[in-house]
Amino acid sequence: MSKGFTTSYRIALLASVVIALFAAVEARLVWLHVVNRDDLLRSVDEARRQLIVDNARRGDILDRNGALLATSRSIIVLGVDPQFVRIEDRAKLPQLAALIGASLPDVERAYLTKTRPASEKGEAPASSARGEMVITLSAPASAPAAAPDAQAAGDIDAAPKDETVLDDPDRDGNRPIRWAKLSDNVPESVYSQVQKLGIRGVYGSRVYRRDYPHNEMAAHIIGYVDRQERPVAGMEHYADFYLRGENGWLESEKDGKSHELAQFRTREVPAVDGFSVSLSIDSTVQRIVEDELAKIAQQYEPEKATIIVSDPQTGFVLALANYPSFDLNSFNKLPRGEQGRMRNIALADEYEPGSVFKIVAISGALNDGLVTTRTEFDCTLEKVDYNGLTRSLPRDDDRYDHHLSVAEIIAHSSNKGAAQVAMRLGDRRFYEYAREFGFGQRTGFPVGGEVTGNLKAPEKWDSMTITRMPMGQSVTATAMQMQQAMGVIASGGLLLRPQIISEVRDSHGELVYRFGRIAERRVVSEQTARTMAHLLTAVASSQGTAPEAAIPGFEVAGKTGTAQKLMPVALPAGGTVMRYADRHDVASFVGFFPASNPQVSIAVIIDDADARCPGGRAWGHTVAAPVFKRLGERLIPYLGTRPRIENETRQAFAMGGSQ
Repeated sequence: MSKGFTTSYRIALLASVVIALFAAVEARLVWLHVVNRDDLLRSVDEARRQLIVDNARRGDILDRNGALLATSRSIIVLGVDPQFVRIEDRAKLPQLAALIGASLPDVERAYLTKTRPASEKGEAPASSARGEMVITLSAPASAPAAAPDAQAAGDIDAAPKDETVLDDPDRDGNRPIRWAKLSDNVPESVYSQVQKLGIRGVYGSRVYRRDYPHNEMAAHIIGYVDRQERPVAGMEHYADFYLRGENGWLESEKDGKSHELAQFRTREVPAVDGFSVSLSIDSTVQRIVEDELAKIAQQYEPEKATIIVSDPQTGFVLALANYPSFDLNSFNKLPRGEQGRMRNIALADEYEPGSVFKIVAISGALNDGLVTTRTEFDCTLEKVDYNGLTRSLPRDDDRYDHHLSVAEIIAHSSNKGAAQVAMRLGDRRFYEYAREFGFGQRTGFPVGGEVTGNLKAPEKWDSMTITRMPMGQSVTATAMQMQQAMGVIASGGLLLRPQIISEVRDSHGELVYRFGRIAERRVVSEQTARTMAHLLTAVASSQGTAPEAAIPGFEVAGKTGTAQKLMPVALPAGGTVMRYADRHDVASFVGFFPASNPQVSIAVIIDDADARCPGGRAWGHTVAAPVFKRLGERLIPYLGTRPRIENETRQAFAMGGSQ
């Protein structure tokens, strides 16, 4: 008999249901905490865990006075997560487009396009949008899997380096777009205005971009980084170890709205900004040099030209410039046919140095005591006997009615005289001196893709080499090698390594390392160097080949060079042969001042300026020497170069030239 509603059957049924429910819960708990525990923990960890990388700022490149040559500025990479936009914010898109300088259709397309077919190429991998936020120095990194509702414009968050970040395909084969780039170059000031619009789903990533305040200035020295902040050339590449810094990072967890749960932060490593690298380049000197190159280009339209200014007592380069050049901020806009502008021709191109090379034979013979400044040679001869063979001597531009002394051979730049002096040294010894002066080997200058030049060993010489190499033929060199070789005379006989980095400082301005003078070896004695400096002053006198290089009140020592270029000539029977051309020259003047106490060393090399020169020939004394003089006159007041020495010291210096 029933006792109301609570019959035994109903009680048993209810108890069974309750027990079954508890059993189901228990089974589910066993499944979650025992059977599938590892997979679930991994899934939760992936969903909540986040790794945030803090960008390090790339260090600055400075000149020797602290002026910025290259720096990093922070900008915002702006994007939108179409999954979290509000349709009511669409009315604000015209303002957004105007602020960031983008077209409204492009902004609306990124804002409203929520999916992309999984078959489309060029998309970021889905894994990049899941579980991590990464910011790198080279580009913004992956966006979070879901942008929170609160993440309106104004929250600096991670953003992808690709155009879009996509999620896994849905059931229809479409991939939800989780981030689409709107602009990769939004200034901080503009971004603050974007923040005020309050457009949900639009957010940015703060990254650093390289900026070169002076555009073309010292382009071949500074080099550049590409759009991914990878160093490509110049000092940016060579000093990248110091400049790049180390990114920081922290490992933490986030809640369902992607807000960080700071209490679960496990590891944190702060970013270390890159070191600043100070160069020996002086921006004012560099600007003066580039002004002169611009005048050369306008006046002569040469194929190329190089000017180097350095401190002859230390080897540090104060300025190096090439024509043609390029804008560091627009390197990627150069047409393919003009990309040769990016080559540092001062180190990457070689040429026959011409008569400047005569300092090798004369210095070597003086240093070995084989000649004195008064030793005379017959420079009217057409041929001489040497090592059992009759050798033809090169022709001179002038004819002489008397024997020339070694001093006159330098002053008048006699090819015949230089060849006979080299013969006094002999093949092997002359070659060894050329090597000692740095030819046929790299200078060690850290940027520019340096080549070695071509200096053949005596075993590979033909019968004419001993007569042609002393005048700068049958040998090739770079502009930097020629500057270094003349520096041997200016430094008192030492071969100094040309350098460009003066010091490195950390992000707090503390000195990390200071670079000093590096003397590779002694090439000639100090007395020989002093004698050569005295002899070279005659070149820039009224009796020499380059009075155009003379600077009133200063002792200028230097040497002209006019090297005919080897050009292909078509043969009647077909084919081509390389021959010296009469209307294609490399004009140069390399020297220093004051000769008795060298403070400034300058090399001017101008390639193929003949077409616009009087008579169709670009001579070293008419093209390069005047540039040397103008540079010297502009540099003297800026560098505070002292004028010629006092009378008694001048007399002692002149006596040194009587070796």
